[in-house]
Amino acid sequence: MRCAEPDCGGTVVDGYCDLCGTAPAEPTASGADVGTEAAVSVATAAAGSVATAASAPSTRSARTARTDSSRSTSTRGRLGAGIVTIPRVPRGDPAKAILADPQVPEGRRFCGNPACGKPVGRSSNGNPGRTEGFCTQCGTRYSFVPTLSRGDLVGAQYEVQGCIAHGGLGWIYLAVDRNVHNRWVVIKGLLNSADADAMAAAAAEVLALAEVEHPNIVRIYNFVQHINPDGSPVGYIVMEYVGGTSLKQIRKARGGPLPPDQAVAYMIEIVPALGYLHTQGLAYCDFKPDNVMQTDEQLKLIDLGAVIAMDDKESALFGTAGYQAPEIAQTGPTVASDIYTVGRTLAVLVMDVPQEKGHFVEQLPGPDTEPVLAEHDSLYRAIRRATDPDPQRRFTTMDELADQLTGVLHEIAAAGGAKPRSRVSSFFSPQRAVFGTDWGVPVEPAQVLGALPVPVVDPNDPGAAILATTSGTPPAQLEHALNLARGGAERGEGSSVEVPLRLVRAALETGAPDDARERIAHLEARLPGDWRLLWYGGQCALLEREYAKATADFSIVLDALPGELGPKLALAAAAEPRGAYDEAARFYEIAWRTDNTLYSAAFGLARMRARTGDRAGAIAALDEVPAGSAHHTAAGVAAIEVMLVAGEPSDLDEQVLVEAGRRAAGLELESVTKRAMIQMRVLTAALGWLRAGNVAKAPRLLGVTFDEPGIRFATERCYRDLARGTVDTWERIALVEKANTVRPRTRV
Repeated sequence: MRCAEPDCGGTVVDGYCDLCGTAPAEPTASGADVGTEAAVSVATAAAGSVATAASAPSTRSARTARTDSSRSTSTRGRLGAGIVTIPRVPRGDPAKAILADPQVPEGRRFCGNPACGKPVGRSSNGNPGRTEGFCTQCGTRYSFVPTLSRGDLVGAQYEVQGCIAHGGLGWIYLAVDRNVHNRWVVIKGLLNSADADAMAAAAAEVLALAEVEHPNIVRIYNFVQHINPDGSPVGYIVMEYVGGTSLKQIRKARGGPLPPDQAVAYMIEIVPALGYLHTQGLAYCDFKPDNVMQTDEQLKLIDLGAVIAMDDKESALFGTAGYQAPEIAQTGPTVASDIYTVGRTLAVLVMDVPQEKGHFVEQLPGPDTEPVLAEHDSLYRAIRRATDPDPQRRFTTMDELADQLTGVLHEIAAAGGAKPRSRVSSFFSPQRAVFGTDWGVPVEPAQVLGALPVPVVDPNDPGAAILATTSGTPPAQLEHALNLARGGAERGEGSSVEVPLRLVRAALETGAPDDARERIAHLEARLPGDWRLLWYGGQCALLEREYAKATADFSIVLDALPGELGPKLALAAAAEPRGAYDEAARFYEIAWRTDNTLYSAAFGLARMRARTGDRAGAIAALDEVPAGSAHHTAAGVAAIEVMLVAGEPSDLDEQVLVEAGRRAAGLELESVTKRAMIQMRVLTAALGWLRAGNVAKAPRLLGVTFDEPGIRFATERCYRDLARGTVDTWERIALVEKANTVRPRTRV
């Protein structure tokens, strides 16, 4: 059927002219009038990015991202954040990246019209699908045939070597820069190349992107035009060639999800590049595994095609379904929308996210179905916050995201057997004390509060300078400081929230949770959703022994800061008194194995294991307290107590008694009284065991013969040491009487 348009001469194929794209008088499908921009777009939804409807139509070049590419130059060796080792990826031979037979599989051919996206170029009635033509649904022209061939000279400078990938804007080519030492470059076409205004806008934009300087972002070298055989000009971006492997390819080569520590390390390395773009007022928009390349020990963002100014209200937005933030069509590109793409990318790297119609589903799996999330709760919380449907609830900056992911990486590495190490928190002070070291003595909430870290002062807050001079100041004087801060606010000097927060803390530390709650209520209007209010609210509940409420508050804090150990320690301390021993043990263990200076966690873990009958596990936790710690002796005493806990003397055995004696003898105690008390604990257990009819095979225990007379003599000595160490006369007399009673009878 010949085209009805005057002077055309084309043929109507699949409902549209194969030359001019004009529809018949009665369109075969709705949406035929899609405009010039859509008509010339050549994008595949499966391989590249798709545009999102923006607040206003675009008159300039819309952007997309490529799915594949190669990669870069110098290495820095910091991949893995100094915590885990990431396998190196050698730089590949550029020539080997060239496709011998560049074709786009039919299953990856889709209409480039953002409002359509229907399959195109598919087989029918036994005939192969067309590689060029028009969408039968909307009339948009498509082509999956390379427009450049080997030897073509683009911009009188770049000699094409061949195709290396197919992306959202068509084919991506490898070329040699004949003007700059024959260096390898990548060139890719631009949307709307037939539109002179769009071409000029695209050129200006590329020049702006060429100013982007970051070691983790691919360099843009140039913008050039090339005349197609049909006489139409095409604009091309010329970029740095990065010879490596994309994260998508790395995952595919592995045959499944990456180890969680490796995936998190990748994100920690690359998100500063996104943060850098944000400082330039730019949003990346299309972050995904395809667009991150590893070479040696370095990562790079390899595609700036979807980058857009965050204040751009006109242009179409490009991203990839399954990664793109759901609100972006309404809000435009934001920091929060980029953070969402990072969360989705991390999820895709660490687990198998279900797909529908070739795209990842919106609802991510949870720990009930994904073992990696069940094993690493902090990883789950980090992904959940980054991908929260509400952009206001996501991480606020890439720096914050990287910081929390670093904490998550510490935990994952420690769970895999890496050596524990301390990490300086950006949000909490170091621990202020240690609770629960007196074995057998119940842990009081006030002890926990005195030991937990406190939120650090925001240096940008107007009250920070006041707080620097009021450390340890009584609440009355802090009230005066608060009034000064309020006066400064009235004079236009800024409004402080740090001073009121310090007053909340002062109220808690003086044991006045009601007063602290009242102050928190006054702050809620100024700090909606601030995690610090929940942190202090959880402490109020803990002081009043409202353990379920404390758990709820601390859990929300951990949702906000999944990489922090302070909230985990608080959750453990809140779970223990309400009898949730497994939960308490889990959080104590995470804290202790991640940071072996959190001694409260070591003692807490030992208590939980001992409560559930795991005496060996409890002792193992206590034995991990290093010899150089001030709490090493307390841990040794606690381990002896755990060993000797038994229902009846017959439940003990000789091996346990000998080991307890060895440990007691090895404790470095300056106090004769303390040494006597600990040794007497072992001797009393041994005497009970012997009197139950047991006979020891070991010759000695605590320096005496391991029989009843020897144990009695040693016990008598301990009582007399205790008597000499007491200042109470009646207590001394009682101890001497006990010594006389326990000593064995001797012949005169």
